[in-house]
Amino acid sequence: MTIKMKNSEYAERADFGTRFFALLIDGFILGLITGLLFGVGREVGGGIGFIVNFLYNWYFWTRQDGQTPGKRMLGIRVVRMDGMPIRDVDAAIRFAGYLLNNFFFIGWLWALIDKDNRGWHDLLAGTKVVKA
Repeated sequence: MTIKMKNSEYAERADFGTRFFALLIDGFILGLITGLLFGVGREVGGGIGFIVNFLYNWYFWTRQDGQTPGKRMLGIRVVRMDGMPIRDVDAAIRFAGYLLNNFFFIGWLWALIDKDNRGWHDLLAGTKVVKA
């Protein structure tokens, strides 16, 4: 489905499969980063992993046009519902939604049944993922 963006561009919603593979790519990258850091500081590994995960997503969502490396490779991006780039607060809320999704796995699967392919993290943050 094509949606009208505020800046007069049209963007098609990203499908569940594309979003899933982008998440896998980013998960692999984050696994490598945190694995290297855990080797250095095993006693604080969980805290470092959380911080690295947050900073990774925050940076790419807010400073790299809504595209993590996985999203960039698959040609998708995160935007606000009005089509504008997400702000720092949107990124923080979206990341909190990621954590919620991890506790209640259905949050990820919600994107399969949502008419706009939005997961709980998108619903909480007022974001959507579109083709770049």
